[in-house]
Amino acid sequence: MDPALIAFGLGVGVLVGMTGIGGGSLMTPLLILVFGVQPVTAIGTDLAYGAVTKSVGGFKHWRQKTVDLKLSTWMALGSVPAAIGGVYVLEAIQRSAGKDFDDVLLTVLAGALLLCGVATLGRAVFLKHLDEKERQNGSSTPRARIAAVVMGVFVGFVLGVTSAGSGALIAVGLILLFRLVPRRVVGTDVFHAAILLWAAAAAHIVAGNVDFALAGTILLGSVPGVWLGSHWSVRVPVAALRTTLAVLLIGAGLALLIKAGLGIPTAALAAFPVAVAALLIGAVLRDRRVEKRLRESPLDAPLPSLGR
Repeated sequence: MDPALIAFGLGVGVLVGMTGIGGGSLMTPLLILVFGVQPVTAIGTDLAYGAVTKSVGGFKHWRQKTVDLKLSTWMALGSVPAAIGGVYVLEAIQRSAGKDFDDVLLTVLAGALLLCGVATLGRAVFLKHLDEKERQNGSSTPRARIAAVVMGVFVGFVLGVTSAGSGALIAVGLILLFRLVPRRVVGTDVFHAAILLWAAAAAHIVAGNVDFALAGTILLGSVPGVWLGSHWSVRVPVAALRTTLAVLLIGAGLALLIKAGLGIPTAALAAFPVAVAALLIGAVLRDRRVEKRLRESPLDAPLPSLGR
């Protein structure tokens, strides 16, 4: 039993409970880069431990009434079959790629992490004020239900292949498409992810991609971690935490690309922190302009409409 695995599980569990993000996106690259686990085993094991972890978090959020059950159900109608299909696509890639399979899978996983990192950074930097002012829109219209199913299909397939995406990608969709209030974004995200992860984990168990001893060790830390994080999610501001997560996800994606043998120019690696710093500075300046405009506006002026 590795204490480091338990500690990492605790930390990732807290992040998942607070933000809905970080399960597969952080633990899978940690297993590969730090603990030397084979990529396909890391993905399957991550999904298995993540199913239990997010079930705990989902139950906690459900008790706190921060879950849109109808929306979670519609998303699951698309995500569950897509995730199972993604696992079988992964098996097909393994058969066709042969000895190059690990490098191919690392590249695909890196792409998913970069996508999740960009989505998380975009939410933290560019959707901050929308996140603060969002209103519940739910899944009451046929168009909203179709959007939920389509979003579920996309995220489910990505998760089935890479174990990443159930948190970051769904969260952005919940804000842009359904305008849930912030606490319900996290709660609905975690609750839906629990359903999705059980389906994907079952498919990986059938495929023989799960190390149960490894998953059990991680769970010793992640279960109490997600319980604490879910409890803190309604009390702790998480905007800065999301930005940090985004940087970690993008950094992990770049590290996996290097491990896969893809040469990344030094200039590109150097440009990454510069670009992140520029985005953060721009966001701070924009926040100050918005605050100044709000101070100068009449107190009884109506808030601008967000539209549909």
